[in-house]
Amino acid sequence: MAAPARFTFDLDLSSRREQRTAAVPATPPEPAGIPEEVVARLVQEAREEGYADGLIAGESNAASMAAQTIAAAAGTLAAHAASMTAALDRARLDNQRDAVELALSVARKLAGHLIASRPTAELEALIAECMPSLSGVPHLVIRCHPDLADQIRDIAQSQIATSGYAGRLVVMGEPDIRLGDGRLEWVDGGLIRDSDLLAAEIDRTIAQYLAALAGDSGKQDIKESGE
Repeated sequence: MAAPARFTFDLDLSSRREQRTAAVPATPPEPAGIPEEVVARLVQEAREEGYADGLIAGESNAASMAAQTIAAAAGTLAAHAASMTAALDRARLDNQRDAVELALSVARKLAGHLIASRPTAELEALIAECMPSLSGVPHLVIRCHPDLADQIRDIAQSQIATSGYAGRLVVMGEPDIRLGDGRLEWVDGGLIRDSDLLAAEIDRTIAQYLAALAGDSGKQDIKESGE
């Protein structure tokens, strides 16, 4: 029986170690990189997309602010226009009132001058108006200012002579009757000329006219504010 061979340490293992080291890489291989032009293009696209989004958002915000500004300006303009319209209406009404008052003042002065120059004219017209309806009337009484009594008597007698009136004529001067005023009285009727009553009637008519103007102006303001 052969004796077993002894293990010796004269085996050179360096070649195997070198083979094992060469078979296993020291570091993993680097992955393939993205080309720079691709990166640059992606960055540019991102920038352009961000700029477009920002531009749209900015335009939307600007449009909203512009709409709010226009709405506020329109409200302010409408308020100013309403105020100006009301002021114009008041000015127009004041001008009309002043014009009416001026016309009335001029008319009163003219009437005063006419009465002073022809104080019997109004009574003469009244006598002429009533004569055709006095047939069968027993008497006619004329009341006037004392300074006009004689003139009015002559005027009345002249008209009676051509009218066929056969009744009695009475002319009475009364100090409380103003110059140019007078009253004609008979049994079932009469006529009167009273400057104070006429002035009051004119003032009442003018007041109603101005009140109607003011009412129409107020209704127009309410209508415009409602719109």
